[in-house]
Amino acid sequence: MEIYSQNESDSDCSSGSNGYPSRRRSLVGDARFETQVNKEAKRTWLEEIRQLSRDSDLSEDDLLLVDDSILPAVQIPKPKDDEKPEETDLVLSLNESMVSLARILKTMDNSRASVIHLESRVSRDRHCQFDILLKINVTRSNLVSLVKSLRQSKSITSVNVISHQGSIKIPWFPRHISELDMCNHLMTKFEPDLDMDHPGFADKVYRARRKMIADIAFEYRYGQVIPRVQYTEEEVRTWGHVYNQLCALLSSHACKQYIDAFRLLEENVGYRANNIPQMEDISKFLHRRTGFTLRPAAGLLTSRDFLASLAYRVFQCTQYVRHGSAPDHSPEPDCVHELLGHVPMLVDPLFAQFSQELGLASLGATDEEIEQFSTLYWFTVEFGLCKEDGIVKAYGAGLLSSYGELQHALSDKPEHRKFDPKVTAIQPYQDQDYQDVYFVAESFNEVKDKFREWVAESMSRPYELRYDPFTQTIQNFDSVDKLSSSLTQMKIELSYLNNAVNNMSYR
Repeated sequence: MEIYSQNESDSDCSSGSNGYPSRRRSLVGDARFETQVNKEAKRTWLEEIRQLSRDSDLSEDDLLLVDDSILPAVQIPKPKDDEKPEETDLVLSLNESMVSLARILKTMDNSRASVIHLESRVSRDRHCQFDILLKINVTRSNLVSLVKSLRQSKSITSVNVISHQGSIKIPWFPRHISELDMCNHLMTKFEPDLDMDHPGFADKVYRARRKMIADIAFEYRYGQVIPRVQYTEEEVRTWGHVYNQLCALLSSHACKQYIDAFRLLEENVGYRANNIPQMEDISKFLHRRTGFTLRPAAGLLTSRDFLASLAYRVFQCTQYVRHGSAPDHSPEPDCVHELLGHVPMLVDPLFAQFSQELGLASLGATDEEIEQFSTLYWFTVEFGLCKEDGIVKAYGAGLLSSYGELQHALSDKPEHRKFDPKVTAIQPYQDQDYQDVYFVAESFNEVKDKFREWVAESMSRPYELRYDPFTQTIQNFDSVDKLSSSLTQMKIELSYLNNAVNNMSYR
């Protein structure tokens, strides 16, 4: 999801070969905006937790978090050489007798955590026997291993953390696909009703049309059929203009996965220059190919909401078309960018898997981590390049829906750097013109493998999440009990694969 915005001084760029004017708005900017906003909101997080806590009479230092719906409220950076222990509260809920306490204290010792204070009380949760409050001194990096170790104990039902220094409450995220109904927060700065630089700002008919189509997304709920939009002749002409320009470049500039998927969409969904395909038809086709579905979006979503939807293999997609006076660009996401740039790559199983992993990694992430995920999204999903038989090709949607930047990216003008998530996720970028830097992977397999390694090494979230496609829920692997059912399912799947291999050997 990439959008563009035009300055008055850049107005001459709107009709040139560049495909859109110079200034653009991205998920990265939205993440930085959210980070600033959330810094102000952190002042009230303690009061919110108090309202959720069952012990409203506790002081700030002794606050108990025994509700399983509340995630650990700790932000853990990478280990540093000069890292010092911090005073931290742990709340453990035990489903066995206090004899387990000796093992808990041993685990503390192994993680180099010194116990300052310990107290217990009978749990108010009928599934547990005791709640234990531990006040400890521990470095944040050791806290990660400690929490993971404690959550492997069958006698501990839940582990909740309060770090007194610099802590925040881990943000809410959807636990079931239906909760994406609540992931529709918009960044409204570049909408035609508000942005004077928007090509449709002075066009009352266009603004009314946009509002009508946006209302479809606002009213949409999980499980409903996506309403069809009857596009006007002008909207179809705008779509066809971009469609024809891009088709002329695909064979020489696009990766094989994109080209193959584009042909499938032409054959099965009605991708043509004179026809804008319907989201419901595309969604059904995607679901059959890779399990992805589309969901109507009213405009530019916040980074956290947009990335969270990817965890459920849901791509939030706009249905409106950019203003006809500027067919080569849009100051916000529109269906030309979404359907021509993003959808074809979601037809590819490997890319679909990468997109979901990116979404899963974003759930419960800190504001700073969301900014890194957004930056990584910018340089991969939007502007990613990879090699095919030694030749650099595009797989990013921002390139494959803008013929001007597509030509620029594969020329000798920008700098091409080797893809490395550690570097890519913190790479500054300018948004006043085409990208100065693009990251090139040896293959798309490399993108996914390196991303997975980077998440495992750098993310502060002390637990693992998995999407269960059967129940369409997010599973939190924070205890041995929760792992057992998943391991059973994996064993069954492995037995199927083993049988398949044995059957093939007899042929």
